[in-house]
Amino acid sequence: MNIYIIALSATILIILIIGAVAWGPIVSNNVEKSKYSVIDSSGDIQIRSYAPMIVAEVEVAGEREQAISQGFRVLADYIFGGNLTNSELAMTAPVAQQSTTKIAMTAPVTQAAANGKWQVRFMMPSKYDMQSLPKPNNDAVKLEQIPIKKYAVITFSGIANDNLLAKKLEELQTYIQSQNIKTNSVPIYAFFNPPWTLPFLRRNEIMLEIK
Repeated sequence: MNIYIIALSATILIILIIGAVAWGPIVSNNVEKSKYSVIDSSGDIQIRSYAPMIVAEVEVAGEREQAISQGFRVLADYIFGGNLTNSELAMTAPVAQQSTTKIAMTAPVTQAAANGKWQVRFMMPSKYDMQSLPKPNNDAVKLEQIPIKKYAVITFSGIANDNLLAKKLEELQTYIQSQNIKTNSVPIYAFFNPPWTLPFLRRNEIMLEIK
């Protein structure tokens, strides 16, 4: 009987672990994402044209990982009812982050911006416009209309620590330079999955706007 209970408990535990592992990609697949068309591609790199969108944005100072965590909490409070109408807005993907500091293309971005300020963004659901979106209770949250833009984008999996981001940014910059593409110098880091998602199932992106 004890062996049966142990086996049953182990089976339930395995099912729960598998469910938790699978939930990250499921969450990512079931939310609205930024709309874009692919103009060109090479391996993990694409040139994309993004449709206009509205974002909720907050500026946070400090280290990159701390900044995105703090910014996420502020923006999550807004979409989960922290607004004048107490309205809940649907979650979207990705969560985007970029430095407010202009730096050279060859510099390691994550190190140069470590003590600077970061913009953390949520895309707003496409059914809203600037008039229909509820006003944030927190004055730090800004709503901004983003026009059509083109980006060079690299997609990769793994835990997006500073070393991995620097490596992938260098790959993207190398491709851009080989194609004589002109961009601005501030990358946008985009993260699509909840933190419990296994590293090989995560979708991360680095985006550089094309001038």
